[in-house]
Amino acid sequence: MAESLPEHDRILQEIESTDTACVGPTLRSVYDDQPNAHQKFMEKLDACIRNHDREIEKMCNFHHQGFVDAITELLKVRADAEKLKVQVTDTNRRLQDAGKEVIAQTEEIIRCRVQQRNITTVVEKLQLCLPVLEMYSKLKEQMSVKRYYSALKTMEQLENLYLPRVSQYRFCQIMIENLPKLREEIKEISMSDLKDFLESIRKHSDRIGETAMKQVSQLNRITSVLWFTENFCFTSLKLSQKNEITLKRTFEDEDEHEEEVLTAQDLVDFSPVYRCLHIYSVLGDGEIFENYYRKQRRKQARLVLQPQSSMHETVEGYRRYFSQIVGFFVVEDHILHVTQGLVTRTYTDELWNMALSKIIAVLRTHSSYCNDPDLVLELKNLIVVFADTLQGYGFPVNRLFDLLFEIRDQYNETLLKKWSGLFRDIFEADNYSPIPVANEEEYRIVISKFPFQDPELDKQSFPKKLPMSQSVPQIYMQVKEFIYASLKFSESLHRSSTEIDDMLRKSTNLLLTRTLSSCLQNLIKKPHIGLTELVQIIINTTHLEQACKYLEDFISNITNISQLTVHTARLYGLATFKDARHAAEGEIYTKLNQKIDEFIQIADYDWTMSESDGRASGYLMDLINFLRSTFQVFTHLPVSPVLCMNCYFLLSDFPLLLNKKDYF
Repeated sequence: MAESLPEHDRILQEIESTDTACVGPTLRSVYDDQPNAHQKFMEKLDACIRNHDREIEKMCNFHHQGFVDAITELLKVRADAEKLKVQVTDTNRRLQDAGKEVIAQTEEIIRCRVQQRNITTVVEKLQLCLPVLEMYSKLKEQMSVKRYYSALKTMEQLENLYLPRVSQYRFCQIMIENLPKLREEIKEISMSDLKDFLESIRKHSDRIGETAMKQVSQLNRITSVLWFTENFCFTSLKLSQKNEITLKRTFEDEDEHEEEVLTAQDLVDFSPVYRCLHIYSVLGDGEIFENYYRKQRRKQARLVLQPQSSMHETVEGYRRYFSQIVGFFVVEDHILHVTQGLVTRTYTDELWNMALSKIIAVLRTHSSYCNDPDLVLELKNLIVVFADTLQGYGFPVNRLFDLLFEIRDQYNETLLKKWSGLFRDIFEADNYSPIPVANEEEYRIVISKFPFQDPELDKQSFPKKLPMSQSVPQIYMQVKEFIYASLKFSESLHRSSTEIDDMLRKSTNLLLTRTLSSCLQNLIKKPHIGLTELVQIIINTTHLEQACKYLEDFISNITNISQLTVHTARLYGLATFKDARHAAEGEIYTKLNQKIDEFIQIADYDWTMSESDGRASGYLMDLINFLRSTFQVFTHLPVSPVLCMNCYFLLSDFPLLLNKKDYF
């Protein structure tokens, strides 16, 4: 018992000093000890509680008077507390009344602060949206003034920079949906402008080409005159005067037309092409645009190369045709140099080769219809200007100059036809009698036209007669004019003097052997040409034959090529005049026979006469007188073995005339 009491005291101490959360193990030890330990512990616990109650009572008794004093004091303060409560209530009421206005102001401030915050938020959002709206407005303005390339750049900025910042707003979605439509609209508008440009350029091609060819023509006129001046030594006063006048007029015309040099860009607005090219390049459809442009231009090239059916009738038809072609290729050359890839040199070369084949075929066909040498010459000049113009833009034109040699042959044919008519007119107008000259002045005039030399005739006094008729100097002058006309075709062909000399001699030979020979043969065969005219024709051909050497000298002086040159052709027109003389002599023999037959046929014979009366018949005397006068005319002829033989056989039947040895 004595041992358990200290243990219970220890447990009580632990319970009093230990936290209630740890009391469990201590109480368990009460039940783990000896039997009836629980009862004993309870008794000990009750004793401890009574002990603590006594201590509490002692403490309360000790402090009771102070508690009573505090209550008494508190009761005294109660009245003051009531007064204070009333004062606090009144103060609170007055404070609430005063705070109502503050609350209202505060609520207003709160509302303003909310509005201010919302406005700030709106301003911030507007600051993000305003650039988008400004760019969209700028886009619309650019569209309205047709600045489509700038509009595409603006669209690109909108899509990549501005719209992503405000993509959450509905209006941005609308803009995003509209941008592809605007792009398609720009493509359609730019393509429409391009189509208008293509239609316009087709109408203005002739003006562009005309301007380009005019500039080259003015340059060629000066170059041509200077080239002739430097390469040809003209001894003919007439040609020298022509050259001087032409040179003077050329420089005067050049001064009058000295204006600012116009280019294709000055005449045509190419902005639709640039704009459309840039637009399609920005949109990634540059190849589509290039294919479309080239396809349309090929179609236009085919239309330009198609000539009018009546083009060969006037030089204006050829000029318009060439102007359109030059204008077309000047435009393509301009596009080639101001754009990247739209037109390539390979494309233009291919297009030019196609066009050149068509042009040559057209010129061959239409030039074959030309019968006027002046028109053929103008066509040649146009082809030269046309070729020089395109050559200046880098297009090869050798085939065109080769074509000119074909046209040169045709030009010579037209000249031959023209001179055939001139020769016929000269022969028709000739009186076939010697040229009378009354004084020195008239003689000099004839000599200036025809190189005639006769020392015996020079000794005679005026008036006197030249042996040839008027047709001789006229024919000689026309041959020289023919040489001038042939020479005109050689201008600007970039040929050497030797080649030109050869061309002139060949064409002159054709004139003599074909045209003049044919005219002489036809003249001799005409029924109205009598014996006197035939005799004069023989005399005329003799003098023309002698003048051939002067024609050779004339050509040599023009081309400055000596006749001693190995490759220099010779004029073989001498045979023309010999053949004409032989034909005239044969015609004389034929006509004499016909005349004799006529005399015999119309003779009135006296068939009843018994014997001859010793006198010749009257018809025979008339025949002898006719032959005497005719042979008197033959004395002016140069000695011809054929004619002498024919006349001898004729006279063998007329002994009365055989003694006239002067006839032979």
